[in-house]
Amino acid sequence: MQGQEITTALRRAVRPVAAAAWTGHADPLEPRPWSGRWAARWPFRVVSPRAASIGGTLLLAFALLSITAQSLYERLPNYSPQTLFPTALVLVLPLVLRLWHPLGAWRISLLSMLFAGNQHWPGSPYVVGGAVVFLLLTYTVAVRCERAVTIGAAILTLAGVWFTQPSTALPAAVVVLVPLLAGYNTRVRRLGARELAEREELHREQRAVLAERQRIAREMHDVVAHHMSVIAIQAEAAPYRVADPDPVLAKSFADIRANALAGLADLRRILGVLREEGTGPETAPQPGLDRLDDLMANARAAGLTVSSTVDGKPVPLDDAVGLAAYRILQEALSNAMKHAPGSRVDVDVAYRARSLDLTVANTPPPEPSPAPPGGSGQGLLGMRERAASLGGTFAADPTSDGGFRVAASLPLTPVEAP
Repeated sequence: MQGQEITTALRRAVRPVAAAAWTGHADPLEPRPWSGRWAARWPFRVVSPRAASIGGTLLLAFALLSITAQSLYERLPNYSPQTLFPTALVLVLPLVLRLWHPLGAWRISLLSMLFAGNQHWPGSPYVVGGAVVFLLLTYTVAVRCERAVTIGAAILTLAGVWFTQPSTALPAAVVVLVPLLAGYNTRVRRLGARELAEREELHREQRAVLAERQRIAREMHDVVAHHMSVIAIQAEAAPYRVADPDPVLAKSFADIRANALAGLADLRRILGVLREEGTGPETAPQPGLDRLDDLMANARAAGLTVSSTVDGKPVPLDDAVGLAAYRILQEALSNAMKHAPGSRVDVDVAYRARSLDLTVANTPPPEPSPAPPGGSGQGLLGMRERAASLGGTFAADPTSDGGFRVAASLPLTPVEAP
């Protein structure tokens, strides 16, 4: 049992070293290596952040290369330039490689520093330019690699220092630990900020879903309240349709009316909970597909070329289905106005045996349009929620010609026309 524990401990100790030396990998380069208010100002905004990072790295590398080569020429006059310049190049070149392969660049720099430190060149146990590059790479590894790789890099660095220059091992260890700790702290803060941003985005989407569901519930209140009111009126008027109504039957109709009024009161209380503060009651009737022509006319007035087709035999729709269909078409046309002004839009309404299928497809705009005005950004989410609330399906995706297509299928429950 003790032997297994020792083996496990050795594996845990060797794993970070192996990760730093061979098996580890670094995170991809950040989309914005630098940011801030100056990055958005001219002339900084004419250069991409990645290009600026590469250009700055190249300038620093050439400066360090010149300093390193000059230092080697002064310290080792007996060496030929054909030997010293390639040596200086190997010491500095990993600085450029760090943008794409920071861990590989660090490994090359570590080997070159071990070679340089083992030569006992006069004046300093290390070449200054190479040491600067190595410290920058150490910081980059701590920022872009996981904790095990960072620990392994620290172990290998301290072991290399102790092997080549044991007399300066302690101050070198202190110097190396500074970029390691700084880089690890930067990585922890970035990961925390990224996780926080992801959570905020998730919460924003959840809030948008809840807001859309509240809006749907408020609209459906009018639909349900209308039916409950009709039930109450019919139950009240039913006993008067006969000359001598049966008392038991009249009592039953009175109970039906009372239950309908109670349900209507409950609906109003629920609506009061869902309604946002400061908004008044909605008195306008909820629209349906009977207002499809008005919707098309509004879209044409906004600059869209809209054509609509109706497939199948139109049938009276349940109020909830008609309202959802109208809102989906309205939002799809609104998105086309915002993102593809001047485009051609085809609207297809198909009455199937068991579903009402809606399709809105627009072509690319004739000219590249500026960014659309700010909005909630939740139009697609709202359409998806409306379809899902009825048990239907929804899909939205770009077309092969650069346009956009929205398709929804709502379960169709025809009702008898009055």
